[in-house]
Amino acid sequence: GYFFSVWRKCIWSSHDLSDIVFIDNYIFNKDVFIQFNSTVGKYVGYTELGVYNAQLYNNNTGRLQSERAQVDICKQNADIYQQTITDKS
Repeated sequence: GYFFSVWRKCIWSSHDLSDIVFIDNYIFNKDVFIQFNSTVGKYVGYTELGVYNAQLYNNNTGRLQSERAQVDICKQNADIYQQTITDKS
């Protein structure tokens, strides 16, 4: 059988969330074949299919804007998590 999944992650280490990064991985049979990283600001392909799709996705300005906007959503959610955690400690 085949295995396909999408993993979306928000990663940060600073308390002010200034270093937050949004990563959107597309995985086929346990290998990442294409990834959007907000630090890079575009899709990067890691396989032949991934490179092909990255070109298509990077030429779609609406899709890129949507992915780039995910950083703001990450910041909103991370701020809520951070406040909850610091209130408890």
